[in-house]
Amino acid sequence: MKNRVKTKGSFRTLFSIGLYLGILMILVNVGVWSVNNRAGMLMACFTAFYMLVMGIMVFYNKPVVMNELVSFATEYGQIQRKLLRELELPYVLLDEDGRVMWTNKAFEQLVHKGKGYNKSITSIFPEITKDKLPGELDDTSLQINYSERDFQVRCRKIPLKDMAKNSDILQFGEDYNGYLIAVYFFEETALRLALRENDDQSLAVALLYLDNYDEALESVEEVRRSLLTALIDRKINKYIASLDGIAKKIEKDKYLIVLRKKSVTALKENRFDILEEVKTVNIGNEMAVTISIGVGLDGLTYSQNYEFARTAIDLALGRGGDQAVVKQADEITYFGGKSQQVEKNTRVKARVKAHALREIIAAKDRVIIMGHRNADIDSFGAAVGIYRIARTLDRKAHIVLNDVSTSLQPLCDIFLGQEDYEEDMIINSEQAMDLAGGGSVLVVVDVNKPSITECPELLKMCKSIVVLDHHRQGTETIENATLSYVEAYASSSCEMVTEILQYISDGIKIKSGEADCLYAGMVIDTNNFMTKTGVRTFEAAAYLRRAGADVTRVRKLFRDDIAEYKAKADSVRQAEVYRGNYAISRCEPGAEVHSPTVVGAQAANELLNIKGIKASFVFTEYQEMIYVSARSIDEVNVQVIMEKLGGGGHMNVAAVQLEGISVDGAIGKLKELLDKMIEEGEI
Repeated sequence: MKNRVKTKGSFRTLFSIGLYLGILMILVNVGVWSVNNRAGMLMACFTAFYMLVMGIMVFYNKPVVMNELVSFATEYGQIQRKLLRELELPYVLLDEDGRVMWTNKAFEQLVHKGKGYNKSITSIFPEITKDKLPGELDDTSLQINYSERDFQVRCRKIPLKDMAKNSDILQFGEDYNGYLIAVYFFEETALRLALRENDDQSLAVALLYLDNYDEALESVEEVRRSLLTALIDRKINKYIASLDGIAKKIEKDKYLIVLRKKSVTALKENRFDILEEVKTVNIGNEMAVTISIGVGLDGLTYSQNYEFARTAIDLALGRGGDQAVVKQADEITYFGGKSQQVEKNTRVKARVKAHALREIIAAKDRVIIMGHRNADIDSFGAAVGIYRIARTLDRKAHIVLNDVSTSLQPLCDIFLGQEDYEEDMIINSEQAMDLAGGGSVLVVVDVNKPSITECPELLKMCKSIVVLDHHRQGTETIENATLSYVEAYASSSCEMVTEILQYISDGIKIKSGEADCLYAGMVIDTNNFMTKTGVRTFEAAAYLRRAGADVTRVRKLFRDDIAEYKAKADSVRQAEVYRGNYAISRCEPGAEVHSPTVVGAQAANELLNIKGIKASFVFTEYQEMIYVSARSIDEVNVQVIMEKLGGGGHMNVAAVQLEGISVDGAIGKLKELLDKMIEEGEI
């Protein structure tokens, strides 16, 4: 048995040193003997004595040493296991399915489980699911929070085949790919607390604008205007000071605010209640003062935070004001937006934009006009108005229109085949892309979201782009526009284009059919002048009436046939009143109804006539998509609701298109959203 135990490696070299020294002494002895016999004899005796002593030591001590080595090797594994068991780092071994196989004491103390616990690791840490464990990858890591402690969890795959190479009891086939998973828990609570504290102390920049400063002052006696301004200023400064921030007035109605990120978090939690607090300032002013806030944070530099804040305030104003927008590097969050934007009494902006539009068109040879996909009356009417402007300036003009709905067909018939209009007045996307070039200007009407335009490719092909729209801006907007005129207070794009028409050229002539289109767009978007209608809306309608628009003729264009009327009535009949204030219904028209989405929108309008209804939602399934029409009067911002579902629109008129979901599923999704928004105080 003893003879079977052999050393190797460094230990074998160590035991061979005596032999090597003996050989060296023999060689030296030969050399000494050749020089002097007597010295050689003496050296030979010493060498023999040395070899005898070394032989005795090796013979008697080697078994003892080998036994000690064998004993150490046996205990070494036990020491390793004990050290791993006593390791202060929580450590656990899992099988391929994520079930616990072995734990150390630190892990057991962390999760308060016994040594024999063998359930799935997910039962303890819900974040560690099977898909988070190593599969194709050898290593994975993730962040978790457990018992108010932060951990970085690292998972490592350990192939069983590698472990069994030197095993006497286990053997696996060549194709065996079984493995264990070692999971380490590195606590980072203190580090993350320090990082969060440092992040909370980082500075954010905000811009605060008074939306209706001039209008509010005009509603107060002149001697009291300074008092109103002082009260508003005091309210803002006191609120910002309570957040440990600084507010500096940079213009009469504009503030620059600097505060910590921690304070922005507090503002978010309070849902920017300063929006409502400023409205409480009242010294007899007929109009409540509203504010818009743009916040920029998490930029790489302070200047970048300021640019974020500028972008955020532009979004807040473009969406109608009375709201806050927080912009981070990769995220935009909206708060407020419960008030209608105040209509501006002055037309200075419209006149300036009209002159700018004239200069842009005059510098080009061709004008391409495009609205949104599935064009409606407002989109087409505004396009017709721009067409008239282009023709007045003696420029070729084309309206991009791919699909003509049954509701739009009567208006298109006014121009198709008429001597006064070119055959290529209305073209499709392919024709438009062939005509697009350096000498063309693209005018986009009734939409500012590039993805839902009639032909998004045109936005890339045309260097000169003009945007005219009345929808509140969202996160996705048309970038690099030469001229952008977006007014959320306007009732319709047709209203905006009508105002521009009056400043384009002296004595511009609008044909009666064109006036009918513009007037029709205003009638449809205002629901017969019942919603979102201001003084300028009626002024624009009066101008069109003088230009030849016929009220009776327009009304006849949009009369429903019996099938559409029945479908609308059926939608109203089966409506459900959810949570006492929200009407939800579905539109299920038959095959004889050519424009189901229009019927759904009309049904949503009708539901608002029911007492107590704050908002209405009608779901229409059409061409494998779910179209949702949302309407409200003044209490609920349906734009915010539809944006959370991926759509948009106005405060009182909005919509969304859903794919890959049933009507019942879409209704359930809306109800969940309404519940959440009501609980959080958003509506």
